[in-house]
Amino acid sequence: METDILLRRRQNFVLWSPRAQSQAPALIIGTLVPGNPPSVANVQRFALSAAAGVATGLWQIAAEDCELEDGALYHYWLEVDDSRSGTNPPARVAVTDPFARSVDWRVFPPNASDLTQPAAVVRYAGAGLLDESDPGGEDGEFEGVDAPETYAPNNQLVIYELPTAWTLSRAFSAPERAAATFGDAAALADERLGGVNFAELEVLSVGRAYLEELGVNAVEILPPADSFYNREWGYGTSHYLAPDYELGYPEGNASPTPNRDLTTLVSALHRKNIRLFLDVVMAFGQKEPYEHIDYDDFHIDTPDPKNPPNDEDAYTSGRDGDGHKELRNGFGSTLFRYIKRVNTYDPVSGVVQDLSPASQYMLVYLTRWMQDFRVDGLRLDSVENVANWDFVQAFRERGRELFAERFAAGVSDDTKLARFLVVGEELSLPFGLIRGGRLDGLWNDDFQARIRGAVLGESVGGDNFEWTVRKAINCLSADGFSDGAQVINYVTKHDVEGFRHERLFTMLRDFPRDQIEKRIKLAFTCLLTAVGIPMFLAGEEFGDEHDFFDRDGNVSQDGGKQVDPVNFSRLTADAKDDGSRDEYYAETRRNILAYVKPLIRLRTTEAALGVNDTAFIWTDFGDNKRVLVWQRGNATQRPIIVVANFSDFFSAPGADYRIPTWPATPPGKSWIDLSQNNRPVDPAFVGREAIFPWEAKVYTTVDV
Repeated sequence: METDILLRRRQNFVLWSPRAQSQAPALIIGTLVPGNPPSVANVQRFALSAAAGVATGLWQIAAEDCELEDGALYHYWLEVDDSRSGTNPPARVAVTDPFARSVDWRVFPPNASDLTQPAAVVRYAGAGLLDESDPGGEDGEFEGVDAPETYAPNNQLVIYELPTAWTLSRAFSAPERAAATFGDAAALADERLGGVNFAELEVLSVGRAYLEELGVNAVEILPPADSFYNREWGYGTSHYLAPDYELGYPEGNASPTPNRDLTTLVSALHRKNIRLFLDVVMAFGQKEPYEHIDYDDFHIDTPDPKNPPNDEDAYTSGRDGDGHKELRNGFGSTLFRYIKRVNTYDPVSGVVQDLSPASQYMLVYLTRWMQDFRVDGLRLDSVENVANWDFVQAFRERGRELFAERFAAGVSDDTKLARFLVVGEELSLPFGLIRGGRLDGLWNDDFQARIRGAVLGESVGGDNFEWTVRKAINCLSADGFSDGAQVINYVTKHDVEGFRHERLFTMLRDFPRDQIEKRIKLAFTCLLTAVGIPMFLAGEEFGDEHDFFDRDGNVSQDGGKQVDPVNFSRLTADAKDDGSRDEYYAETRRNILAYVKPLIRLRTTEAALGVNDTAFIWTDFGDNKRVLVWQRGNATQRPIIVVANFSDFFSAPGADYRIPTWPATPPGKSWIDLSQNNRPVDPAFVGREAIFPWEAKVYTTVDV
């Protein structure tokens, strides 16, 4: 699927500006001079001209007219009228090319005082331009054949949400924080690679592939597009077509290599049949070039609640409880417009037409990532804040079309659609986005609230305890979902600020050690056997906890929310029980990880967990008991039965707990307890085994 502006950029330096310029935009271009800091020399300036055959909005200059040396690498900017200038004529400003695929934050425009517009990087070769090279000239290359038909379908996914800021515990010192580069993430998947910024982590050592050991088959890396922010979460994109500079700049590197390293990461994941989900932030940007090039057509200020503007782009798509439109929130960044229309050049089709500039900009962004980095799914951040459901649908459809291009001829449409998923993150759960075909699915924040309440023995959302659990395990019974593949369930996500959003271990930290272990295991059993696609934040599988808090001991924006996402060093802490928290809880964490791994493999392999069929075959709330038993699957699949005890009740020695509604054992089969290393169940004790406080058991059948 070709995109006009990306085609033009193979031969030309291009500026798309729906807003008229008072004078011709200019190209400022030079060569990098290594140093401390680096600089740009041999700077030249060339005026761009209105593109022939395009009535309005497009400026360009042929690369062959810019006196460039064949094979050389260049750093450049585009000089434009500053759309935020209050002077007449407007002040001129040099900005990063908004369609740059490689940026270099080490150098800024000559004589610039505003250090928010780094250089774009391009190589001139054979009278054309190659902009996939990193600032040092490195290029990425995929390993192996792209074979998306071999990856797990949506209904068998377990998604691992991977932050790009990690912490590391060292002896006798506070945990240290650093950016985990694309190279560190790749080492989690590929045993041939070692860690980079976190090279001393045993989990990243050569010979280990932690994600393969864990068994997950999808990774959602927090936003990998380039951001002005020092690496935290990355929810403030600056350069949409470029992978993040910091994530490709390991300590000790002479220059950043984000394009090469992200390609290595994708190759590492795909080599293990692990799908890559792109976390997309389109509601707002941070220091993005169009803030200067054409602010009014691309952006809108965060509206003032006391004086809301008469502007459709100021409001979300949804309504509050009284039916009123809600104002959008930029969360400190600049909101994009998606409703305002302009008659201008379309960077996708190449024709002049009535369009939303921000919408078309984002479709080009999606095309770049889908084609160059082989993305297998999309997660749309703050989807109601995007505030245009028609655009959300167009984004989804283009993603599907681009994904389909990767398959060999003859692969069915069903196979393709089953391996690509576009989900939205919106805590209000706007089900109209699914019913109207705008999205494939939504994050299900209700699951987190219900299961966290359940492992604390509490009811949630006005339901009694039984229905708190029932609605979590089978959201189709109460919520607006109609299929499990529409649902992303989680007990912990990256947004760890606020009441019962922090890591499970931190939420449970006042419980005795054995209770922390039991309740985290119970939460994972619910997550991995519920209807829906399970996802969890990296570190939850071994009971990670927060290292940083605010002055009140809470996880907050200023104390831990974005700066303390995962500490893999806890995986290898020694269980010496000498007072150190990591050592005191080391065995607990190993037990949690050992319990979670088989559940993940069960979820990715058992057909019964990939369908919607769910039946609660037993509930018991007498004598302070809270026991629920559910069966997953239908008559054609191997049954999965979960016995979950959300109470202090336990069966007395010699008096087994009986479940009279246990299904008959199929001919030629026997039962095993998957939660206890596939322990065989004596036929005389099927449905009548011991039960323990705050624990769950998972059963299935095997051939005799």
